[in-house]
Amino acid sequence: MGARALAALAALAAACFPNPPGVRGVAGTAPTPSVFWTPPRERGARDTTRPAPAVPPELTERVQGLQLTDVIDIALRNNSATAAAWADARAAAATYGAARGQYYPTISLDGAVTAIKTVPSAGRSAVQQQFYGPTLNLSWLLFDLGGRSGSIGEAREALLAADWSHNAVIQNVVLGVESAYFGYMATKALLVAQQTTLKEAQANLQAAEERHRVGLATIADVLQAKTALSRAQLTLETTQGALQTTRGALALSMGLPANVPYDVALPPDTLPPLGISDSVDALIERAVRERPDLAAARAEARAVQARVSVARAQALPSLVVSGSTGETYFLNTSTFGNSYTASIAIQIPLFSGWSQIYGVKAAAAAARAAEQRAHGMEQQVIFQVFDAYYGLRTATQQVRTSADLLASATQSEDVALGRYKAGAGSLLDLLTAQAALSDARAQAIQARFSWYTALAQLAHDAGILGLDGRSPLHVQPDSSRINR
Repeated sequence: MGARALAALAALAAACFPNPPGVRGVAGTAPTPSVFWTPPRERGARDTTRPAPAVPPELTERVQGLQLTDVIDIALRNNSATAAAWADARAAAATYGAARGQYYPTISLDGAVTAIKTVPSAGRSAVQQQFYGPTLNLSWLLFDLGGRSGSIGEAREALLAADWSHNAVIQNVVLGVESAYFGYMATKALLVAQQTTLKEAQANLQAAEERHRVGLATIADVLQAKTALSRAQLTLETTQGALQTTRGALALSMGLPANVPYDVALPPDTLPPLGISDSVDALIERAVRERPDLAAARAEARAVQARVSVARAQALPSLVVSGSTGETYFLNTSTFGNSYTASIAIQIPLFSGWSQIYGVKAAAAAARAAEQRAHGMEQQVIFQVFDAYYGLRTATQQVRTSADLLASATQSEDVALGRYKAGAGSLLDLLTAQAALSDARAQAIQARFSWYTALAQLAHDAGILGLDGRSPLHVQPDSSRINR
């Protein structure tokens, strides 16, 4: 009967509290599968929101005409990845400083107040004492056959890895900004070209309507001109939308909100230098020597290798000197005294369940794995430089070919327009020539800015991309001297 009553009471409690309260202020789950979970109300939550990033004050006067160096400067100031990598490097520097403290003795000062009272027993009277006093302790590891130097070396290599990683993050940010910048520039230039195409389509429609009015053209010419105008208008509107998207992407790469009011100056419509004099082998050699992320991987491998000596030292003798001295003062009396201890101890590990042996094996295997990862990254870096080098070669060829295509398409459009005005050519021929010209303009613009992006990618992969977006690559204006 008692069990039934307890079960009924438990069922009643479950019905009254279908969702039990949270544990330590954390809310429970949703009452049913079809209901949203409601988060608990925070009590006195501290406001941890950061102020929204903005354009630096010194750039506000020309915020509508930013240069590439300005854009990179804003990104490096606001980007959270560079700030986090810098904080990691500072933490690694502090850890290295703490590890170097193992070379010095450890000194501590203790103080205590003690009260003692004993009960009388075996003919002894009760004793009651109160005393206090400071104690100075010293301990110094003289040598341990590699353990201390190994741990300090590991911390040093970890610091180098963090510093190299910080440099790599900066270069990644610069490359991302340049890619977004040239993408936005290409879209702006394409919009200008398509506005020219739209004006040409409007002029064609007016000419077709006038020729149809005087009986020199059929209604089919007017309809074709209207179709071409609508197509040009649709392409222009699509590019206008893409312009806002690329503009927002550039703002994001700078660490700014997408709706921040800014713009960049459109560079002059000039051809890039079209070539570099550096050979692919020289760039690969430089990347293997200077690439920051590769240097970080190598430093991490050396840090793991240093753990081997630390593990070996666990099974080797160590020599420690230690000592302490103190003063003792008794309350309610003038009695006091001092004491000291000094010792030199040698510690020789004998047996610990083979843990030292397996520790050394584990550290050695981890070191080999880290070395192989660094070697694999080196091979990847070589491929990236190789791929970026020939990517720039391809971009160079595309710039040259697109320039030739634009020149021939322009001449073809001039001939077709002249023939149409003279009545010797059809509107369809003119529309076909203008469509080819519009496509040639787009390809020339895309090829030009893709070349700059490919150049930045090669500089990044070679590990020589600068803070201003430039690189020490030797560009040459003569396209016929491309290094093969």
